[in-house]
Amino acid sequence: MLNSKSRYAMKRNKLNILALLALTGVLTTTSCTKDFININTNPITYGPTNFDPNFTLTTAQMTYTGSIDLAYDTWRANLIYSGTMMQGLSSVISYWAGDKYLLNPLYTSAYWERAYDEQVKPIVDVVVMTNDNEKYKNVHQVARIWKTLVFARITDLYGDVPYSEAGQGYYLKKLSTKYDKQQDIYMDMLKEIDEAVNALDENGDKVTGDAIYGGNLDKWRRLGNSIMLRLAMRLTKVDENTAKTYATKAIGKTLTGNGDNAIVKHDTKGLRITKNRNSQVLVGDGGSEHYYVKWSNTFIDALKSTNDPRINVAATMVWPDVNTKEFENINPNFVTDPTKQKGMPNGKDLNSNPQYALSSHPSYTTIPEYSSPHPGMIKPDGITFILTYAESELLLAEAAERWGIGGSASTHYANAVKAGITFLGQYDDRLSISESTAEAYANAHPLTDGVKQISEQYWIHQNTALNFYESWANWRRTGYPELTPVDYPGNATNATIPRRFPYPSAEEAGTNRAYFKEAAAAIPGGDKLTGRVWWDKQ
Repeated sequence: MLNSKSRYAMKRNKLNILALLALTGVLTTTSCTKDFININTNPITYGPTNFDPNFTLTTAQMTYTGSIDLAYDTWRANLIYSGTMMQGLSSVISYWAGDKYLLNPLYTSAYWERAYDEQVKPIVDVVVMTNDNEKYKNVHQVARIWKTLVFARITDLYGDVPYSEAGQGYYLKKLSTKYDKQQDIYMDMLKEIDEAVNALDENGDKVTGDAIYGGNLDKWRRLGNSIMLRLAMRLTKVDENTAKTYATKAIGKTLTGNGDNAIVKHDTKGLRITKNRNSQVLVGDGGSEHYYVKWSNTFIDALKSTNDPRINVAATMVWPDVNTKEFENINPNFVTDPTKQKGMPNGKDLNSNPQYALSSHPSYTTIPEYSSPHPGMIKPDGITFILTYAESELLLAEAAERWGIGGSASTHYANAVKAGITFLGQYDDRLSISESTAEAYANAHPLTDGVKQISEQYWIHQNTALNFYESWANWRRTGYPELTPVDYPGNATNATIPRRFPYPSAEEAGTNRAYFKEAAAAIPGGDKLTGRVWWDKQ
């Protein structure tokens, strides 16, 4: 009989972006004949002897950049909520609830709904299918690293979540999945990534389904250690000893330059999932996002206050009309003159009340004159940044600043600033900034204000990487930058910036309801936008 794990994984892997796993059926009968299965198995179908988990690994990597369902999670969790709450972006569109701290349960549950189905299931399948399999031992370790990346974002958004049993309903024969404590999740993630990085073997199998590094194991080691560093620094409020221990493990083993940046390069030739997910929202299949989503004035003013050369990532867009959706129809005449850039204030709308109307704000002239992301950042065949050298250097700078480990905080900080300027050219040549310009800026703005300055730089960098999930997580941990909250009518937080996403209401009604109730009751501040995850200690 075919191995049931293999058969189930194949049946679930309908999302293979390469369209190579066309399952036509599996053999389920048994016989006492020794070679019955080999004799009667269709050679063009996949079974336990020829199933290749590399294909499923590719799927899990691509879905981490955004859901196949119209970038559902990217749209709601990264852009609508995280991007505007962190005042990287601003929007006057009524359904952009994060800009005004309104609660839209359909949006706050979006990441959970898509991540467990499209990210967790395939990567758990790869980990399970390759366990103790010498043929795929490197695939197994890469999958463990990627699984940690997947779950880290889920738990950072929601807190206690299904982890140890997640994606294993078939294997465990269970219809419900327990919620693990975030503290336990973090301890296991740190252990997993530490073990996986050290188990990668240059003499082992080639990881052929790797869309990030093309199977380069040295870069996977460095990425794994950089992820471990990120996770370690997340614990500075609640478990400083563990934070320092794992940060120390990562020293000297993290990303070494922008050439190591973990990126997904998208294209427009394949299925929907191969396209840039931010592009799909902001200039592709979205509603009015292409016209009404702008850089926040908090972000633009921060760049202008120090003559930061990254102001050139901002572009004052000239759109032909509000209904334009397709990227190729956008007027290419955009302005990158730093003096012309201005951000849109958060917490404004298109109504007539002068207290909240955008038209009543002193900055208002016309909507197209507010700055938008440069079109090179959001083109359909562009880049999604997973983790960068600049981020890892900022984390190392903080570790050095806090504990005096890993070299000079000032050196790491300067490296990060330079890389955070020059990495923009990876988006598009039009965003390239010279090394000499970056060097001059870094020299003129050295580290003088410790963790505060490092965290502000982290926020700027993640905004330009369009990784607003990470902007929000690091702000919750450090409290920097010091953002001024908005106070919009009907907000759900008493005019405070949200701290976590509430659990999906479907959890209360489904087979997980007992676990859900226990987890919801344990959240400091309650299961709402103002509740806190474990590492976000008051």
